[in-house]
Amino acid sequence: MREITRQAVRLLEQAQTGDAHTALAEAEVELRAVTGDIADGPACMHFVRAVAYLTRGEPRLAIAATELMLHAAIREASGGWQAAALATRASQRLRLGEADAAEHNLDAVLHDLVAAEAVVAGEPDPVAAVNGRVAIAIGYYELRLYELVVPQFRTAYEMSSADAEQNGNRAMWLLNLAEIHLRWALELYQVGQVGEAESHTAEAEAYAKRAAAEVDGPDADAWRDNALLFEACSRADRRDPAGAAIDIAYYTERLEKRGFTGPAMMLARVFHGVALSRSGYAEEALRVMEAAVAALPPDVEWLVAASTYRTQAVLMANRGSPEAKATLAYGDTLAAALWRQRLNNLQAARTMHDLEALREQHEQMARAAELDPLTGIANRRAFDRALEEARSRPEAASTLTAVLIIDTDGFKQINDTYGHAAGDTVLRAIATTLAGQVSGPGLIARLGGDEFAVLLDDAGAAEATEIAIRMVRAVHELPDCPATLSIGVADGAAADLPDTVGRADDAMYEVKRAGGDGVGVFDHDGTELAA
Repeated sequence: MREITRQAVRLLEQAQTGDAHTALAEAEVELRAVTGDIADGPACMHFVRAVAYLTRGEPRLAIAATELMLHAAIREASGGWQAAALATRASQRLRLGEADAAEHNLDAVLHDLVAAEAVVAGEPDPVAAVNGRVAIAIGYYELRLYELVVPQFRTAYEMSSADAEQNGNRAMWLLNLAEIHLRWALELYQVGQVGEAESHTAEAEAYAKRAAAEVDGPDADAWRDNALLFEACSRADRRDPAGAAIDIAYYTERLEKRGFTGPAMMLARVFHGVALSRSGYAEEALRVMEAAVAALPPDVEWLVAASTYRTQAVLMANRGSPEAKATLAYGDTLAAALWRQRLNNLQAARTMHDLEALREQHEQMARAAELDPLTGIANRRAFDRALEEARSRPEAASTLTAVLIIDTDGFKQINDTYGHAAGDTVLRAIATTLAGQVSGPGLIARLGGDEFAVLLDDAGAAEATEIAIRMVRAVHELPDCPATLSIGVADGAAADLPDTVGRADDAMYEVKRAGGDGVGVFDHDGTELAA
């Protein structure tokens, strides 16, 4: 793990555990250390900045931070950090939309999340990949798209298990999976899908047991208590509800003494009430749920509130309360409407997935159509398109562009003497060598046969000649390669590229006529041999 990444991991934990102000200040120092401009800093530190703002409840500033992060991640070619930026922006857009209907833009949110999934695939850096996938999971979780959350947490767990340096206790991902399935089950109960709900509590039990077995580190006891609480909750609606009720009360008390609060603890009270009711302790179950209702904070999330009120209403309706039955009927109608909305959002996300996959497939086909299959560099079609794009730019008349036309000397003799397989090997070696001499904005292509071309944007003949000389020398150094190069160089305005290509071609033939193995630079007074 790079030191800057290690530092970002530390600051992310600091931001998420109550000291966002310090984490933000330290991240901005690191971001400015590169050039003095925050925008030029590393993507991982931009992520610290975004997380610090969202932890402080400042979604607009968090979104602005993700914009800078996205540019940095693209600059670094990091799909993991791009995904973290896109998914974090999506989550913060959701928050803004919840606070102000004018800010609601579900299409933009889903587009960001689907795009994040596309770019995170194949990310080699485990820290960037895990943070990207967790950010995606959070975004889908806030939309209650559990089907899309679970794969992200599973992959995060697998990557954390495979990398000893990966931040965080890997059992945390198992706990997240257990909690997701418990929430999924509660929402399914709201819409009367009991069998499906029980299948998810069974999933939750399996994940919670694994988490309890795998916890480690200085906070292992707290993690284990959390896992065992979820395991007890998962038994409340199926087997051993009496034992589940005892265990939920026991682990809830232990965690409360440790200072644990929040939605997960509130959900445990719902399962506690269910376990007591199924064990035949209806009055005690009702007392637990009355206390749970009284303890709900004003800003509690929908599922926690709905599950708590519904469980209380079921218990009261079982006692014959007509008001409770009416409340239950209204709540179930609302839950059904929200479930339909969830399914519509899931369908929209899956449609976007399909469209993204189709777009990627088309892009792959387009890229393949412009690659030379033998050498892996650009082909004639790609070179011609690049010429046309350069000619069509508004500043083409004033932009100097250089062209190299390259012919392989003695290639026919190689084919005739050693065979076409040996000739193909030589072409691949030459293509790799030529590509190694071109840095920055430039395109190298195989035009066909043994001929190559290079297009150099914003470059003149002098710079192009230096590159051409390096190419000739580099091919000399290839082992067991009898081929040499004849290279013609010319420059001119981008608007006149066809003429420049023609002049470079003329210069190449002058080199060939002089015996090959050299560089010729086109001059209107005649080709000058540079090497």
